[in-house]
Amino acid sequence: MGVEQWKLKVRRGEIPSLRWLPGFYRRLQCFNLPSPAVLKPVLRLLYGLHFSVLVLVRRLLVLFYKEPLFRSRCTRVGKNLQLYHEMPYVDGHSEIVLGDDVTITGHLAIMSGRFLDRPVLHIGNSCVIGGNTVISVNREVVIEDNVMISTDCRIADNDGHPRDALRRAEHAPLQNREMRPVRIRRYAWIGNGAQIHKGVTIGEGAIIGANSVVISNIPDYCVAMGNPAEVFFQNVGRPKETQFGSPA
Repeated sequence: MGVEQWKLKVRRGEIPSLRWLPGFYRRLQCFNLPSPAVLKPVLRLLYGLHFSVLVLVRRLLVLFYKEPLFRSRCTRVGKNLQLYHEMPYVDGHSEIVLGDDVTITGHLAIMSGRFLDRPVLHIGNSCVIGGNTVISVNREVVIEDNVMISTDCRIADNDGHPRDALRRAEHAPLQNREMRPVRIRRYAWIGNGAQIHKGVTIGEGAIIGANSVVISNIPDYCVAMGNPAEVFFQNVGRPKETQFGSPA
């Protein structure tokens, strides 16, 4: 009798000498140690100390190891780069240019293929990029200043594979028409799980709803959502103008 079959018989209670084992295991899962009131102040201190030590260790790891490694992979990095725990994963030969005060809050993957010599990812000043975001850049992706990108987003300036079925079966490289630049203009806000596809320009101050799929340009200061994304509201969040005509 194999190990898996033996385990199955134990779970079913088909072995008389071990019928007590499933019930014991369930009780063990529900077992809790008593927490006397007199120990709560000490335990609460240990609870806070536990997370404080974790935060400190992670910060030191980022400061002295992960951040220097990532900086060395970039073409240029501005002042005050902030990495929260995770070092971005870069696969390919893309040139990465980061402005000042860029914040990356979790895992970020930057992917590029063999198709062009100098794919470029440009992230402007004061941008925030959420965790589990993937940026696929084979020509150019530009993220302007003060853009906020939430978690689980996908941004790609390419189709990933040729559209032609025979070329795809042959693992042929992408053609130029299958790679078009993406630009996310300043102050835009990309919601959780959104996907930005090739050739798209997200307008200044535009808001992209969660889980939206953007396949066409979005005007300035609009709210777009859906699959494919459509504009539902216009002139949302546009800065007020002063008497001289410039934003306040």
